[in-house]
Amino acid sequence: MRQWQPRTGGMPAQMVQQLIPLIGQPAFASGVLTHLQALLPAASCAVYQTGKGCVPTLFMSSSLGIPDTTHDCWRAYLSGPHLQDKTFPSANPDEGKLLMCHITAQEVSATHRSRVYDRHGVAERVSVLQHRNDAVFAINLYRHAHQAPFQDHQLSDLEALAPVLLSLAEKQIELSGQQPIVRNTAYWSQRLAQSGRGLTTREIEVCARLLKGMTQEGISLDLGLRLSSVKTYRNRAFTRLGIHFKNELFALFAH
Repeated sequence: MRQWQPRTGGMPAQMVQQLIPLIGQPAFASGVLTHLQALLPAASCAVYQTGKGCVPTLFMSSSLGIPDTTHDCWRAYLSGPHLQDKTFPSANPDEGKLLMCHITAQEVSATHRSRVYDRHGVAERVSVLQHRNDAVFAINLYRHAHQAPFQDHQLSDLEALAPVLLSLAEKQIELSGQQPIVRNTAYWSQRLAQSGRGLTTREIEVCARLLKGMTQEGISLDLGLRLSSVKTYRNRAFTRLGIHFKNELFALFAH
């Protein structure tokens, strides 16, 4: 996996002029994908947020010249790979700065590759992204198996456009009423406390961290509890909520 910070300047003005009128249009994602063919011939795209500090959300996606399986890919991603996604660079002291990441299917972990990449014919991905409070906001462009590999000069051309792409995607999300939300432990604790299910303080603390995406081992370290205690509080909370599994917890509160 390669990662780097895009250079500034040298932005292709003609491309920018073609992309700006797409803002606010229902076909924004497909329009951007179509215009980007001149720079980077990707067959599909997706704009989403993921990570421990947010609710994973697919804001928009599209495909060009192939059946659109982007929503199937997203569902496959949420079936487990999103919990241990290593395909984005780790956060660093430069959090908030624009980054780019290039990864091939062979570099993706086995489960992630099998469920998302191989099953849907995805061979390569380049991303424009930002880290935001334990979350990643990313614009992803995908090469599929029938296409030639991305070339360095194509990635360089996309790099020059990266700041504009990020701004346009954010504006489109804002206009569509889907403002990216980074939800922290305090947010989830409030939601749980207001559920009316009589959860105790410890049960709320454990469930809030589950909703944030933490593992039980991570919760144990964060709260200074034994792992067995974390499991006990989780089970008690799930009984009060009338659920049995973590995905049911998300179904109750992640909306």
